[in-house]
Amino acid sequence: MARGVNKVILIGNLGSDPEVRYTPDGVPVANFNLATSESWNDRNTGERQERTEWHRLVLWRKLAEIAGQYLKKGARIYVEGKLQTRSWDDQSGQKRYTTEIVVNDMQMLDSRGEAGGGGSGGRDAGYSDRPASGQNIGPASQPSAPPPPGGDDDDLPF
Repeated sequence: MARGVNKVILIGNLGSDPEVRYTPDGVPVANFNLATSESWNDRNTGERQERTEWHRLVLWRKLAEIAGQYLKKGARIYVEGKLQTRSWDDQSGQKRYTTEIVVNDMQMLDSRGEAGGGGSGGRDAGYSDRPASGQNIGPASQPSAPPPPGGDDDDLPF
C-alpha cells in the first residue's frame, strides 16, 4: 500500500520578525507567520479581488538560527515543509489545537538588503535542516531536495 504525502511548498512574505527560542536542551526553534496572496478577476464585476492566507511556520536547529539572524518582517522566502497539528490544554483546561508548517528547506528570495533580509541573503541563499552530502542520520543518508526553480519574482503565479 502506498504511503501518504505530507508536503507543503510556499512563497510568501514574513508578517513579523522571527521569534527564536530555545528548548530546555538548548535546541533553537523559530516561529513566525508567512503571508501568501492570490488574486483573480471577479466573474460578475470584473473587479480585481485578492485574498491573503496566513501560515504559521516553525523552524528548528540551524534553520531557526539562520531565520533569526537574516529574516525580517516583509522578507520574501520560499519554504518546503510538512503540516503538523499539535494540541495542548489551555489555562482553563480547554483542549486547543494548532496546525503549523514544520519547515525543512528555506530559500531567501529578496535581493541583498531588501526587506531587511540581511547582508548575505541573496537570491541563491538556500538553507536546509537536512545534512550535507555525505553525512548520515541514522542508518541511511537523507538526500537534499533540488533548489526551487529560478527566475524573476515577476514570474510568480500570484
